[in-house]
Amino acid sequence: MNENSKTFTLRTVIQMLFFIFVIPFLPLLISWHWGWWEAWVYAIIAVLGFVVSRILAARRHPDLIAERAKMLQHEDAEPWDKVLSPLVGLGGGLLPIVAGLDELFGWSPAYSSTAKIISLVIIMAGYALASYALIENAFFSGMVRIQKERSHYVVSSGPYGWVRHPGYASALLTYLATPVFLDSYWTFIPAILLSVVLIVRTRLEDATLQEKLEGYRDYAKRVRYRLLPGIW
Repeated sequence: MNENSKTFTLRTVIQMLFFIFVIPFLPLLISWHWGWWEAWVYAIIAVLGFVVSRILAARRHPDLIAERAKMLQHEDAEPWDKVLSPLVGLGGGLLPIVAGLDELFGWSPAYSSTAKIISLVIIMAGYALASYALIENAFFSGMVRIQKERSHYVVSSGPYGWVRHPGYASALLTYLATPVFLDSYWTFIPAILLSVVLIVRTRLEDATLQEKLEGYRDYAKRVRYRLLPGIW
């Protein structure tokens, strides 16, 4: 049995398919409002963003998808990330769930068309930035760890020349724009909580990399900001 067969077990494949093709459609599945065009757009962007980015990343870094697929199996992952990483995954699932419930019960009034267009642009920009970061970084793991077996080194090209954690920055954009696009004031609650968890994770990951990854401290001196240029 080769390494890919060990990584992509039936359970892993089912979990991946669930997160790729079910989670994005939860607003529609929960509300049963099949004419909700915003939810369709949200789901299609999520699915296409995931599939296209992984195809492009796999072509450039063939072993990266396997690395990400076994994210919860890494024994050398940082202990704190064994808690935070699943929290981020859970929070990402809560956003469409709350939005679907909000639509089903009509809790929130609709946002203006202008606000929706702006939020859609932000969501698309978030997915584009996340895809760029994934494709550029061969060590874009789902868990924070130093990947010694893959000769881990500092990546400073592409979006990593703008901020140190562009993947997290893109996630924040998407999280905070989603409630507006899906007309759900209540979805801001999990979005804000998830953003807080992500900021904490960013801080801990950055400190870990500065301590354990050779060359990262010099990189941090060149690229000063973790998430938001000019702010933090």
